[in-house]
Amino acid sequence: MRVNDIRNIAIIAHVDHGKTTLVDRLLQTTHVFRDNQDVPDQVLDSNDQERERGITILAKNISIRYGETKINVIDTPGHADFGGEVERVLNMADGVLLIVDAFEGPMPQTRFVLKKALEHGLKPVVVINKIDRDGARPHEVIDQVFDLMVDLGANDDQLDFPIVYTSAVGGYARYEFDDGNMDMIPLLETIVAKVPVPDVDIDGPVAMQVCTIDYSSFVGRIGIGRIFSGTVNNGERILVIKNDGSRYQAVIKDLFTFEGMGRQQAQSVHAGDICAVVGIDDADIGDMFTSRIEPIRLDPIHVEEPTMSVVFQPSTSPLVGREGTIVGGRQIKARLEREAESNISMNITETEDKSGMEVAGRGVLHLSVLMETMRREGYEFQVGRPQVIMKKENGKTLEPIELAVVDVPAEYAGKVIEIFGSRGGEMTDMVQRDQHVHLEFKIATRGVMGLRTRILNGTRGEAVLFHHFSEYGPFQGEVGRRINGSMIAMSTDKSVAFALDSLQTRGKLFIGPTVMCYEGMIVGENSKDTDMVVNVAKAKQLTNMRAASADKSIMLAPPITFTLEEALEYIEDDELVEITPKSIRLRKRLLTENERKKQRRN
Repeated sequence: MRVNDIRNIAIIAHVDHGKTTLVDRLLQTTHVFRDNQDVPDQVLDSNDQERERGITILAKNISIRYGETKINVIDTPGHADFGGEVERVLNMADGVLLIVDAFEGPMPQTRFVLKKALEHGLKPVVVINKIDRDGARPHEVIDQVFDLMVDLGANDDQLDFPIVYTSAVGGYARYEFDDGNMDMIPLLETIVAKVPVPDVDIDGPVAMQVCTIDYSSFVGRIGIGRIFSGTVNNGERILVIKNDGSRYQAVIKDLFTFEGMGRQQAQSVHAGDICAVVGIDDADIGDMFTSRIEPIRLDPIHVEEPTMSVVFQPSTSPLVGREGTIVGGRQIKARLEREAESNISMNITETEDKSGMEVAGRGVLHLSVLMETMRREGYEFQVGRPQVIMKKENGKTLEPIELAVVDVPAEYAGKVIEIFGSRGGEMTDMVQRDQHVHLEFKIATRGVMGLRTRILNGTRGEAVLFHHFSEYGPFQGEVGRRINGSMIAMSTDKSVAFALDSLQTRGKLFIGPTVMCYEGMIVGENSKDTDMVVNVAKAKQLTNMRAASADKSIMLAPPITFTLEEALEYIEDDELVEITPKSIRLRKRLLTENERKKQRRN
């Protein structure tokens, strides 16, 4: 295939602006699926969690053919915890589709991914999506995108961006907002005409850089990347140059290109295309596969260091084994060691005392995706409060600092500033946009824990909060923590409505009636700042006397239920989250009150 017939394009957008649905439509238009084939929506979000959460977690490569042109499409995550995926895959692209909601306009995450694309020198094709949505304002949104790109330092060429109007749900694209076209052809034509041909040396020595890693239990690690020079051949002996400068020779055992939704075996792949290489056992992000005779060295790809860690331990709950099928420490360790093989964005090591496995990642969501995957596989385990990873430099302690961006109606701006202030946040920018205020803060990662819930409560759900790692900065001392104590069950028993009725006047409950509890399990939040041991199984005393008024029926408020991320952000250092295939329970590290008293005395 000639290099002029290849286009490599990454799709970037804020969460929920429709990029995965748009890719579905491109696949249908280019007949990747048979006409009578039953195709699920968001076909690229193949992972169960991606479908349920409505987010893309893993970058994915597909290709579509339009006329003589092969278009390699890279669907990227829109969430900050997976920002590392975005940065890496941009190395494979020659252009980007920037998808923006015609009603919402550019959102905080749009800014993050667009900045990365502009830094890579990529020119965006701006796709204004959801033009059929009530209240759509495409022309205002284009002005906002232009202003945002000026803000981010785009050059004149990047600012002269082509625009396509689309409705991914409706399945059409248009050159003009109201030109009446009802298919996706204008978008495909724009990609072919406006995305640059790969700038590569087709006749030079072999040079390929690994941008993502896949893993197969049959063949091990698979290095995926773009060929910058020459032709890669199956069975060829190549030189592998690692990020640290070390090098060795290896043989390519298998070679694949991307065709439609899958991969196709290939004997050779030319410069400009994206391919998958099997046979390099320790393939890693940034590795160079190059010619042994004339080696080429490309700029290394930086994989961000983890900023947060959590310890996985086998469950010590009295209810262990009732819901899960895999509960042993040895099996949990083996499962996490397998994860370390395939997931290069996490660091997984055994703790010094061998009591558990420490898993370090980019944030609470990043870590909770792994926990959710394991509980679905039948594992039962417990985890502590996530801890930020500190650094020492020149005798000073440094901690990770996040850049947090909030878009909020003007009336709630003061509340947001107050909440950030209570967590040690420092406001760095404030811009009024119509009835909304755009706020930016620098805040320690420790201060971000549990912040989203407080912000949403304080603004009645009107705020949009986005944060991502910015840099390491000086340790900021004590950061605001949870001020309420816990209600802790005193015995192993089922909860009773009568007992819960009297407890709900003392705080908020996390359980309803007939829930199996155990000693040390957290069943609610005390309205005061101290822990309180409670009897959730206390039943009404029966007598042969009838009250003058009939017993009032007990009215219980619905209990608070936690998602995995909320539970991790809620607990304190002396508490744990117990995770099973069916339940997420909060508990104290020490289950009996006597043990806890001893610890407090010590």
